[in-house]
Amino acid sequence: MGVTAENGSSPAERTLKFLIYGRTGWIGGLLGKICEKQGISFEYASGRLENRVQIEQDVEKAKPTHVFNAAGVTGRPNVDWCESHKVETIRANVVGTLTLADVCRERGVILVNYATGCIFEYDEKHPIGSGIGFKEEDTPNFIGSFYSKTKAMVEELLKNYENVCTLRVRMPISSDLSNPRNFITKITRYEKVVNIPNSMTILDELLPISIEMAKRNLTGIWNFTNPGAVSHNEILEMYREYVNPNFSWKNFTLEEQAKVIVAPRSNNELDTTKLEKEFPQLLSIKESLIQYVFKPNQKGSA
Repeated sequence: MGVTAENGSSPAERTLKFLIYGRTGWIGGLLGKICEKQGISFEYASGRLENRVQIEQDVEKAKPTHVFNAAGVTGRPNVDWCESHKVETIRANVVGTLTLADVCRERGVILVNYATGCIFEYDEKHPIGSGIGFKEEDTPNFIGSFYSKTKAMVEELLKNYENVCTLRVRMPISSDLSNPRNFITKITRYEKVVNIPNSMTILDELLPISIEMAKRNLTGIWNFTNPGAVSHNEILEMYREYVNPNFSWKNFTLEEQAKVIVAPRSNNELDTTKLEKEFPQLLSIKESLIQYVFKPNQKGSA
């Protein structure tokens, strides 16, 4: 689904101007670099998401064609933080996101919102390893963590805003293996890891696609992962093959994991048929991992 800009012009007929929320965040920082590379005019917002007046001032000052929301609360060092900071999580992930969507709608501006796909978990209709993924229209079935609960809540409300493009990101990965937010970096530093196939998002491939989605004025909900699923062990085997031949790891069960975390974690596969129809060149998760992440980090490579 797409919408026409307030002035009725198509993206190709006007000069793009992006306003990005999340300057200090991982995705927000990468978006700025992509815009610079593509020669797209952009600026970072300075207002707090939950402060409507500040957001209105940001939008009025920048006069953007599109707004990107890569801000919000995921918790540091992980989502367990949200369990003990529930009001702060609501303020950023629910109140803030809705306020931004509402301000953008008042001005006829599309909001590209980087959301999460961690609102589902494998069930009888979507068994592990079946290849049957959750679709955009499916109702979230995972509320094990407060973080996921707020994300599912705001996604449902955002369905009423025709100007919003919701991108369900999962377990984001980039070629920067030194970044502590990178899923690969996380699991290589864990003492033990579970071994469950999941849908994941390769940012090096998908963030430029999100910018192209803005150019096309696409809206609605999108499963924003690479096609297919990959397990923790499969990723670590690639890591050992391409990056560190001496790397080793230990597995443990979900039951054992539950003893060392506060909130349960989401495990699922998302159906990417909708995204693949719009972007047929999209690589499968394992192909994308090799091309965008492991080959650039291969030891001995130029």
